[in-house]
Amino acid sequence: MRIRLLVRRFTCASTTCRRRTFVEQVDGLTVRYGRHSLLLREMLQTIGLLLAGRAGARLSRRLATPVSRMTLLRLVRSVPEHPPGQLTAVGIDDFALRRGHVYGTIVIDIQTHRPLDVLPDRTADTVAAWLTQHPGIAVICRDRAGAYAEAARSGAPGVVQVADRWHLWHNLCEAVDKTVAAHRADLRPEPAEHEDEQAAESAEQQTDALEIGGRLVTRTCERYVAVQALRERGQTITAISRELGLDKRTARRFARAQNVEDLLVKARTRGSLLDEFKPYLHERFNAGHTDAAALTAKITALGYRGSDKTVRRYLQPFRVAMTAPPAVPLAPSVRQVTGWLTRHPDSLDEDERLQRKAVLTRSPALTTTARHVSEFAHMLTGRHGDKLNDWLSDVDSAGAPALRSFANGLRRDLDAVTAGLTTDYSSGAVEGTVNRIKMIKRQMYGRANFDLLRKRILNPA
Repeated sequence: MRIRLLVRRFTCASTTCRRRTFVEQVDGLTVRYGRHSLLLREMLQTIGLLLAGRAGARLSRRLATPVSRMTLLRLVRSVPEHPPGQLTAVGIDDFALRRGHVYGTIVIDIQTHRPLDVLPDRTADTVAAWLTQHPGIAVICRDRAGAYAEAARSGAPGVVQVADRWHLWHNLCEAVDKTVAAHRADLRPEPAEHEDEQAAESAEQQTDALEIGGRLVTRTCERYVAVQALRERGQTITAISRELGLDKRTARRFARAQNVEDLLVKARTRGSLLDEFKPYLHERFNAGHTDAAALTAKITALGYRGSDKTVRRYLQPFRVAMTAPPAVPLAPSVRQVTGWLTRHPDSLDEDERLQRKAVLTRSPALTTTARHVSEFAHMLTGRHGDKLNDWLSDVDSAGAPALRSFANGLRRDLDAVTAGLTTDYSSGAVEGTVNRIKMIKRQMYGRANFDLLRKRILNPA
């Protein structure tokens, strides 16, 4: 199909003008110096935003509109940016350009949930400079990072800072998890009345297999010392993992731990792969089936994923008397109890409510913790920030050490936390955009530089 288009050509009367003629442009159809129609240009920009250079160029060839990767990148860079209107409330959060190495900052309009800008780092100076260029902002929603708090104070003095409620609850749950782990002995069900002293002692040994002197705890302490020593010498995580034969994630976790106690909480409370199958092993052992290899094959068919060495070590103490003591009822895990204490009671089923009640009956410390969690949840959902100071004082006087540490952290950012528990402003839109950025990075197959990623975020395709 051929389109015949009649347009006007204008001539400049000035003899000094370098351009002698000017051709009339047709709105919606032609642009000056355009090598593509507007619809094709828009399609290629969308391809560039979604797939970046090389992948986009391959797709354009399949669509019979071949362009080079550099043409796609130029089209992406030419996408116009729409200046924001009057801003009253913004949300700020960081995201990973390269996890563990390079981070950026996303700024969101809280009212419209629209991305406003993407900053190349997460330093206080960069964010403060952006806030200085956008006066009139009255509210800043952020997490509890110190850099963003300092940026808000220097770039927008007098602005109301609002701490994100999700992060507040997440930090509280972490403190509850540490408290439950510290009182893990209270999670063990009470022995039955008919159990004799020998059975009770055996039950104690079975459920407390990871005490301070256990192999796992000893290994954790040794690894922590070794990783920290190499870290002090300036070695990287990769070098540490290679020298000690650890996975990089394990080496990073040991390097970032503030002290060994943070690691021992998990080491002491980690369950055994055998816990679920111990009643069956006791029953079969007392029935005369004492072959560890055969018993391992049986429980493997039931879902066991460990080795026969673990089964053999567990059965070894029973071979003296050739009788296994009564199996100890499984104690709920630290994660389960933490969930029972931090979830709404109405969301628990009948069995979970009974187990929660039994745990709280055995542990006065966890009963106090449950009360503190309930009061904080009431403040958070009901926007009763005026009760925060009373709650902090109560935690100081009767709370667990982990909760007191959490309370001290809240005091360091008291104004923002109080605003977060009082106002309806939230960082939910910011967190949603950060999740969208992760999806965008996956769509771009890791080929996105900062400029291209910024255009993609600010101009959803």
